[in-house]
Amino acid sequence: MRAQVLTFISILIIVTIPILSLAAPAGRLIVFHAGSLTVPFAAIEKAFEARYPHVDVLREAGGSTKMARLISQVGKPADILASADYEVIDNVLIPGFAEWNIRFAANQMVLCYTDHSRDADMVNASNWYEILSKPGVAWGHSDPDLDPCGYRSLMVIQLAEKFHNRPGLYDRLLSNRPRRNVRPKSVELVSLLKTGHMDYAWEYLSVALQHGLRYVPLDDRMNLGNYKYEDFYKQAKVVVSGNTPGSGRTITGKPCTYGVTLVRNAPNPEAAEAFLAFLLSADHGLKILEETGQPVLSPARVPSGEMVAKLPESLKRLVVEE
Repeated sequence: MRAQVLTFISILIIVTIPILSLAAPAGRLIVFHAGSLTVPFAAIEKAFEARYPHVDVLREAGGSTKMARLISQVGKPADILASADYEVIDNVLIPGFAEWNIRFAANQMVLCYTDHSRDADMVNASNWYEILSKPGVAWGHSDPDLDPCGYRSLMVIQLAEKFHNRPGLYDRLLSNRPRRNVRPKSVELVSLLKTGHMDYAWEYLSVALQHGLRYVPLDDRMNLGNYKYEDFYKQAKVVVSGNTPGSGRTITGKPCTYGVTLVRNAPNPEAAEAFLAFLLSADHGLKILEETGQPVLSPARVPSGEMVAKLPESLKRLVVEE
């Protein structure tokens, strides 16, 4: 009898092991992401959890550079980082904290305002820089040391100086922007606009659409949203803080491109891989991104065959090599 029981247990273990290996992902999934992805990722979280009810997605939003440093410098646990600038992943996380970087979305810069902003009835693509230089007009942007939208805001003004042939425009505008109007992340500026504490703020087009803000559309040679003008964008350069105290790094203008990665030693790699496959699917994550005003790269892209080889098998079919 004892032998029969042991045999039954052995068979049960053998049968159960493959079943467990094929089990759906479960547990907590920690996703760090750019503040500008808050609205679409909230919708993606809801859809993903409906598909995988045993996974609890925990999202934390902030400036992409700040979120990457929380992983690399502070040691905060995270499974996934989705950055508004793919180069943040390259510069801060690879190779020590991540192996690969998938480019999955795009954007462009706009100047946001509301009906209550000063000169709201007259601002346009031809005079916005004159209005921002007026005394008493409150405008701001996010911190370039913490958030890509911050250094992209400064790049737009540099490019405007060249495009409109207004020497000294950059310095003139920044002299009319007090330091208190530089906020840790761009989405903080939305509430300041809506409450009337700020007249104008630099944001991504997706954020303007998601929050119902009025905005000034910019020429493609300034908005960092058109790959045709990549060479023109390179004229803009902003120095930001580096990865070590007291160091600095120069960021060169380029089109707005988002990146996402699986963090090395992720607490829940199985759920993270499932989330990334969901995010990069044209029928799921990418569709939700588009529906919430976020331009996408479909299919998503990686820069080399070497990086494609490092991807989990479930993600390789969802990307193309640039």
